[in-house]
Amino acid sequence: MPRIAFTPHLQRFLDVPPVTVTGATVREALDDVFAANPRLRGYVLDDHGRVRQHVTVYVGDAPLADRVTLADAVAPDTEIFVLQALSGGAGPSRQGEDR
Repeated sequence: MPRIAFTPHLQRFLDVPPVTVTGATVREALDDVFAANPRLRGYVLDDHGRVRQHVTVYVGDAPLADRVTLADAVAPDTEIFVLQALSGGAGPSRQGEDR
């Protein structure tokens, strides 16, 4: 069965250990996780059920191709990784540079 793992950043807010799921698509696999942890849905998907802008999903070693319907196929041995990007800050300081 497919396995889903979540970034440690999400684990700061919710208990989301790696889990084995059912499903033949990323959508079905995530729905299986969301059934057990409904609050997680809002961290991963927007109000329209699409992957949030600052979330990246990998299916094996490839990024999710279908961020709208999540129809990418998953095999029984597929590893799915859900990563939430960290944002903020102004970037490196540019003090002392000629402008």
